[in-house]
Amino acid sequence: MEKKHSEDTQRRKFLKFGLLAGGAALAGLGIQKKLYADSLPDSGVKVKLMTADGKLVEVDSAHMTHHIAESTISNAQARIGIEGKKLIMVIDLARCANARKCVEGCQKMHNKRAPVEWIKVKKMQDADDTAPYWMAQPCFHCDNPPCTKVCPVDATFKRQDGVVLIDNERCIGCRFCMAACPYNARTFNWGDKWGVAKDSAVSCSPSAMANTSIETSMQDKMGTVSKCDFCVDMVRESKLPDCVTNCPNGTLFFGDANEDIVTNGEETFRLSELIKDRAGYRYLEELGTEPRVYYLPAVERNFPFEDDKEKHNTTE
Repeated sequence: MEKKHSEDTQRRKFLKFGLLAGGAALAGLGIQKKLYADSLPDSGVKVKLMTADGKLVEVDSAHMTHHIAESTISNAQARIGIEGKKLIMVIDLARCANARKCVEGCQKMHNKRAPVEWIKVKKMQDADDTAPYWMAQPCFHCDNPPCTKVCPVDATFKRQDGVVLIDNERCIGCRFCMAACPYNARTFNWGDKWGVAKDSAVSCSPSAMANTSIETSMQDKMGTVSKCDFCVDMVRESKLPDCVTNCPNGTLFFGDANEDIVTNGEETFRLSELIKDRAGYRYLEELGTEPRVYYLPAVERNFPFEDDKEKHNTTE
């Protein structure tokens, strides 16, 4: 009981202080992003919103999961990052059953749809005579990112908190960063609502404006590149990314390497102990990219591998 109480205390402390740096308030409509966006029923309260192309739409207030108004964080501040933090993710491959809820949560959060997927769930097999397993793959936010080195206009950059972001106002669509990324983590916006959810109030037309903040990845300009952003706007509000909280199996853990803590919202671990005890590793680390995403091997799996779920996987 004492150990459980200690773990719960650590988790509460982490969620309250570990992820939050400065508590950024959002202007405009003041829409609150929920920690568990899909766990609440419809509120019955309809809110009218104006879309980018001037149409009125009604949305249930319980489903308003992102804010498209201007952030109080300036782009200059966003390029620096959250002071004192080193954001990190751990993915437990033994827990992944290809439920794809992480993908769905991410797409709902950012109003994306296929073929755009900022998180990919891939079938992996280390050798012909070994069992396959599922592997969720976001952007790895490398400490030595090749993508930032090839960008001619400094549109993609590395922050002091470890996150790699893209400034769509600077991006010229040359796609050098896509070619340089060994993880295929980036997507290109071809315009004409490419990859935008059908019921989204966000326009991705050629005339659409870029994000009001680099940290708010609700939309990106036609002809620019986008990718997983570690949901840093949620982190500033002391909330976990939607990919983490939407996974029904607790596969993804998120946290701060400086505080040596990661959590999936229900369980909390010391990062160093978890990596050591579970033989954690970083994917393709031999390339020298120094990813900020660790994997725990797919041993003593929680679920058997099911081939029929592969049909739901739209990635290569």
